[in-house]
Amino acid sequence: MNHLFNNWDWQPSQHWTRITSIEMHTGGEPLRVFVSGLPPIEGRTVLEKRRYFREHYDYIRTGTMWEPRGHADMYGAVVTPSLDADFDVFFLHNEGYSTMCGHAIIALTKLALETGLVRKGGDSPELTINVPAGKIQARARIEDGKVIESFFQNVPSFLYLRDRQVEVPEIGMVTFDVAYGGAFYAFVEASTLDLSLVPANSAKLIDYGRRIKHAVMATFQIKHPFEEDLSFLYGTIFTGPPFNPDHHSRNVCIFADGELDRSATGSGVSARAALHHAKGELGLNEKITIESILGSTMNVKVVELTHFGPYEAIMPEVSGTSSFTGRSEFYFDPEDDLRSGFILR
Repeated sequence: MNHLFNNWDWQPSQHWTRITSIEMHTGGEPLRVFVSGLPPIEGRTVLEKRRYFREHYDYIRTGTMWEPRGHADMYGAVVTPSLDADFDVFFLHNEGYSTMCGHAIIALTKLALETGLVRKGGDSPELTINVPAGKIQARARIEDGKVIESFFQNVPSFLYLRDRQVEVPEIGMVTFDVAYGGAFYAFVEASTLDLSLVPANSAKLIDYGRRIKHAVMATFQIKHPFEEDLSFLYGTIFTGPPFNPDHHSRNVCIFADGELDRSATGSGVSARAALHHAKGELGLNEKITIESILGSTMNVKVVELTHFGPYEAIMPEVSGTSSFTGRSEFYFDPEDDLRSGFILR
């Protein structure tokens, strides 16, 4: 054991900003949950809070998501008190702010219930969580005080564009669907582009995902039926056969500015459930298991049929598992020229 630090009593300067976080992952996808040090965030709704944070504190997003404190694929969550739910939360990434995040909800359900942040009894406690896309109902399966699996019923999800084509620079003509599961995604069958959904192919997947996203955005209007803040294409999801024959398929999501989701993508599998249901490929209460690029999984099923604005929609239920990985304390020295971070992609 190294005793060099036994009598060490260094403390950071009192005038430095300090932000602390709990670090987690869901299926390999990181989540940095801020627990202290953030300045006051004004607003009554999640969208108002997210807008205020974006306008006044975006340097905190870049400083904690980007290098040197983060990396190009880091992901974060800002949890705040709520007027009508157990808590409100909005999400941060390398490009900006998400509308919904399933892997974060799975992890936050574990954090809230297992650490006592929200106190609920029983073996299957439920949470109500406000996110930018709406209100989420989550629950947990608890054994011996530990959250073994997290579930959430997502917002209404629907197929938005079906069997469309777009010319993508340096790729060619690409056939895609767009579906919504709390965020809009373009879905592309990987085999049509001769793409293999494995970690060794990550650079090409990121490149193709960004190109397809930008081409679709330039050619097609993406409009949420109610919220202008949600009216944008969040990413590209490549689909393919599973590596495990017991599973339905494999997902690789490239979102924000070329972030590669290590998990199967909670809002993405919600959108896929809507897509498959609309195409007659997934029935009510039929559960499918979808792999990530790492082979970790999420389950999704259609639990209810509904309408959302002009769209026939479904209510999807997603489940998965998460783990704690650490606790961090970040310092922002005002004399550090790179305190707001930088990104290399």
